[in-house]
Amino acid sequence: MSTAPSEKKLSLIVANLLPYLRRYARALTGDQKTGDKYAATTLEVLLSDRTVFDQFESPKVALFHAFHLIWSSAGAPTGDDETGLVKRAQKHLSRLTPNTREALLLHTVEDFTLDEVALVMGVAREEASHLLAVAETEMADSISGRVMVIEDEAIIALDLQGIVSDMGHQITGVASTQTEAVKLAADVKPDLILSDIQLADGSSGIDAVNDILKAAADVPVIFITAFPERLLTGERPEPAFVITKPYSEEQVRSAVSQAMFFASTETLVS
Repeated sequence: MSTAPSEKKLSLIVANLLPYLRRYARALTGDQKTGDKYAATTLEVLLSDRTVFDQFESPKVALFHAFHLIWSSAGAPTGDDETGLVKRAQKHLSRLTPNTREALLLHTVEDFTLDEVALVMGVAREEASHLLAVAETEMADSISGRVMVIEDEAIIALDLQGIVSDMGHQITGVASTQTEAVKLAADVKPDLILSDIQLADGSSGIDAVNDILKAAADVPVIFITAFPERLLTGERPEPAFVITKPYSEEQVRSAVSQAMFFASTETLVS
């Protein structure tokens, strides 16, 4: 075990890790307000007791482990909103094996190793591996549908299409500008949108998504960006799913499977 960093250094480390803890909490609950409540509770506990940082070599593992202690004791709640996507999501969640979704998010979206997932969740490595295997099967089989891609880089767009198609979903099309995206969504309503932030003509993927959601507010969205912290500030409504570039196939597959049945989509301020 490592010696905990100084109080000042630890505060800086936690501040840098907070956007990712909030992203994880948001994806778990499907609700920004609920996710932030549990992230804030974690910070409050750490202010009075920082011994968890003595127990792990990685401050990120320590922070997420502290969150999981609170999360587990609360019974792994979801958002208070019980309409639309969240209501449908909770029906699906009731059929999932407990702890599988947490393991999948930690491993794929937050990029923890299998050993780190086990440490965060407080389970044996074999148990973490089993949870991941079950999660991948249950999530992949949950829902299939039509996916729209908003991406101006042809190679990335082609890669995303391949990943999503191999999962059994139908691609409605690819848009590289805000105008193209709005038209494409109007022609064929998608069940899910994968969107970059900065588009070819200088337009915004956020603006494109907001325009689309005005007509189809119940469509889940996954944003893909090289700067996820810019979307995870806590100063405005945030997306449930944010993938960091460069991404892995596993991250995309995980986010798509989950967003298809568990994503409350909120408009953003670009």
